[in-house]
Amino acid sequence: MTRTPLCVIGGGSIGFRHMSIAAASELIELTAVVEPVFARRKELINLEFPAVASVDEVPKHTKGAVIATPTQDHANSAQTALDRGWAVLVEKPVTGTIGEGKALCEAAERLGLPLFVGHHRRCHPFSIAARNHLKAIGDIVAVQGLWSMRKHDTYYDVEWRRRAGAGPILTNLSHEIDLLRFFAGEIESVCAMVSNTARGLDVEDTASLSFRFENNSLGSFLISDAGVSPWSFEAATGENPDLATSGQDSLRIIGTQGALSFPSLTLWHEAGVRSTDWRSELIKTKGPSFSKIDPLLVQIERFAYVVDGGQDDLLATGRDGLKTLEATLATLMSAHHNKTVKLGHVPYDYNGDVL
Repeated sequence: MTRTPLCVIGGGSIGFRHMSIAAASELIELTAVVEPVFARRKELINLEFPAVASVDEVPKHTKGAVIATPTQDHANSAQTALDRGWAVLVEKPVTGTIGEGKALCEAAERLGLPLFVGHHRRCHPFSIAARNHLKAIGDIVAVQGLWSMRKHDTYYDVEWRRRAGAGPILTNLSHEIDLLRFFAGEIESVCAMVSNTARGLDVEDTASLSFRFENNSLGSFLISDAGVSPWSFEAATGENPDLATSGQDSLRIIGTQGALSFPSLTLWHEAGVRSTDWRSELIKTKGPSFSKIDPLLVQIERFAYVVDGGQDDLLATGRDGLKTLEATLATLMSAHHNKTVKLGHVPYDYNGDVL
C-alpha cells in the first residue's frame, strides 16, 4: 500500500498528537516534524520522530502539511506550505484575524490546493449521524448548548493564559461554534456577555451568548472554565482521555416536530399522527451506539485521501474555518461593546483585543 507523505509543522502538545497518529496510520508516511526549538527537537528525535529544524529540510516528496504552531503563526506557516505546493490542514482557529484567514483561503484557491481547518469534532460518527437525525424533528427552531469545565488553578500559572484572548471564548468556543454551524447553518449575528468574577483575572472565565442564524432560528450557549459541571462535549463523549467523562448531553436541538439531544442522539417525538403540540405526550427514543474512534486520526486520514486526489464533504474547509473564526471574534467584539454584532462587521485586523 502506498502511503501519503505528510509532514507536521510544530512540535508542541497538539503537534505531538498529530505526529503520533500520522506515524501510527497505515495510510500516511510521516516525512518530517518541523520544530525550530533545539531542545524540543532533540526530545522528538529521541522518541524516533523525524524532527528537523526548518521547512527547508522536509523531504521533497512530501505532499501535505499539518500546521500545529501557535495561532499567531498559522497564517505564515500555512502560506509557506502552500507555496511549496503542499495541501494544508491547519489547526483551529484557521488564523488569528479574518484578514489573514481571507488571504490564506484566496491563496489556496489561486494555487488550486486543498486547505482544511482542524475542527475534528465533525469526524465523530455521532456528529455525522446527527445531521440525518435532524430530519425527524422538522424545521430547527432553536439550539441550546453548554460547556462548563473548571480548569485546574495551576492552568493559569502560565502568564499568557491570564491575558485577553486566552480565555474560553477563543480557546474552547470555536469548536462549539463550528458544530452549531454544522447542524443549524450559518450564523447571522451574535450578542454576548462575559464575566471574569470567578477568577478575577483580566481574561474572561464565563460567557453567555445568543445567536441568530441566517434561517432565523435562534441559539444560546453558556461557556465557563471556572464552573464545575458534567456538561461539555468532552465530558459527554470521553474524547479527551485527560478529562473526566460524565456521559451527559451538552447540546439540545429543538424543531417544529421534535427535539434531539447531542451527542447521545436521544430523540423526543410525538407518538400519534396528529400535529404535535404541548398537549402531545412525547416518546423518548434512545440514540444508536457507535464504536469509539480517534477523531484526529479520522481527520488526518480523510485529509490524506484528498491530498491523493479524493473528494471529501465532511472536513471543515478553509472557508468554513474562516466563518467560525468570524463568529468567534464577533462574540468577543459583542461583549466588549455591549451590542449585537452582525457577521460581516468584524474588522479584518481584529484579534479579540478590546477595540
